[in-house]
Amino acid sequence: MRSLTALLALLAGLLGITGIGPAAHAEPRAPLAAGLHIGNGRLLEGNGNDFVMRGVNHAHTWYPGEIQSLADIKALGANTVRVVLSNGHRWTKNSPEDVASIIAQCKANRLICVLEVHDTTGYGEESAAAPLDQAADYWIGLKSVLAGQESYVIINIGNEPWGNTDPEGWTAPTVAAVQKLRGAGFQHTIMVDAPNWGQDWQGVMRANAQTVYEADTTGNLIFSIHMYSVYDTAQEITDYLNAFVDAKLPILIGEFGGPADQWGDPDENTMMATAERLRLGYLAWSWSGNTDPILDMTVDFDPARLTDWGKRVFNGPDGIASTSREATVYGGGPGGDTQAPTAPGTPTASAVTATSATLTWPAATDNVGVTGYDVVRVSGSTETRVATSTGPRATVTGLTANTSYTFAVYARDAAGNRSARSATVGVTTEKGGGSGAACSVGYRVVGEWSGGFQGEIAIRNTGTAPISGWTLGFDFANGQSVTNMWGGTPKQTGAAVTVTPASYTATIPTGGSVTLGFTATQGGTNSAPTAFTLNGSACATGQALSSK
Repeated sequence: MRSLTALLALLAGLLGITGIGPAAHAEPRAPLAAGLHIGNGRLLEGNGNDFVMRGVNHAHTWYPGEIQSLADIKALGANTVRVVLSNGHRWTKNSPEDVASIIAQCKANRLICVLEVHDTTGYGEESAAAPLDQAADYWIGLKSVLAGQESYVIINIGNEPWGNTDPEGWTAPTVAAVQKLRGAGFQHTIMVDAPNWGQDWQGVMRANAQTVYEADTTGNLIFSIHMYSVYDTAQEITDYLNAFVDAKLPILIGEFGGPADQWGDPDENTMMATAERLRLGYLAWSWSGNTDPILDMTVDFDPARLTDWGKRVFNGPDGIASTSREATVYGGGPGGDTQAPTAPGTPTASAVTATSATLTWPAATDNVGVTGYDVVRVSGSTETRVATSTGPRATVTGLTANTSYTFAVYARDAAGNRSARSATVGVTTEKGGGSGAACSVGYRVVGEWSGGFQGEIAIRNTGTAPISGWTLGFDFANGQSVTNMWGGTPKQTGAAVTVTPASYTATIPTGGSVTLGFTATQGGTNSAPTAFTLNGSACATGQALSSK
């Protein structure tokens, strides 16, 4: 039965009276079982250590035979996996025995296990309250499996509740579902997704999160935002996350990403860098081999065959491999170290070429010890990590000729604590070579359909030395627009396209080549580009690749 305090708070939220901000009062919190819990707006382990989730979603309900892939996820550096389940409303129900096996595999691979019911994603045919209420009943049916797992399991009560339908109805059903689990004796950390396909584009969760949090008598609740096409700028990303951090309301990015901005996504590197700066968790979507574009599962089961997006998540700027700390319940972490290193000294630049620059800086200090440095490119309020090192020196590659950059450096320790940013240094790369550039480019159309096509670009190094880091430039003649690319990251302004390499195409050996694949829109006339540049220098067009 709800207390008067919770009912008043809920009514205020539904009337739009309460937004994010310090609560005027809060119910006394019930004692928690030892395990993951919330304290001062942070997710903590049973011993009080801060725990920052770094991981990936795993579509188990559609790929039940791929549970062994948790070992591959762990091997790439993750400390958390979010596992897709079904309560049988839309897909095959995951039984208690199956869920027990998932938990066992998570524990065997030293991963914190976020379990979520995917059936709550709305398609308009049910009432707003029904999906989360049904999800709560499913969790209650799993109580015997989940009991005693509070240190290892987080319950994501329901995925992206109700989609586009009735977003203003998010608050009351969420409170009711949480209280139903608490009434059944659950003391686990509960994760709550935003409405509007988890993206909260109407700000419903942002406005009512305090109300929902105060209605949970344990205070053991964390909010999850799914960052896709709603978040177009770095400012929108930081404003949303900072609103929760400033109010000391726990939050993480529960889903984000996709191949080459397939859904108009913003720069996921900015999301990862912002989450790292605020010490918030993130869980990328997703790890699977599904080719259904609606589900957009873009990371292959075989870690040796990760897509470009998968490589960015695990190895790219501010990726999992450099920011994950294993839960101390599994023996990870150095203990209770929360002291960040001092800021590194001001960097200086040397050995500047058309495509690279070497930075050095006075070392940072730490009470335990500095374990590494992150070099970031600074552009206004946006930071993108471009290099890492274990010592106070790093070489940044893949730069564009005759271009000005601003760089800065962070230090980090073994506990994942990150320093304040160093002062910045400006670098202008040298001009590129003349017209006799040692490269040739081949272009072909692989296939066409109404309104779109797939193409390939092969870049060959015809010089006498490897090319490390590059920027390819070309213009489309007929209004074509790149929508997706593998092997590189495109940026397009009008007809002009520039491409920077993926990690696995960054070096072109002498006499060797790399191939980029892409999809693009077209309006019926689809002429090939007539000229290409590499690092500002013209390339021979070479022998054209065969079309189709």
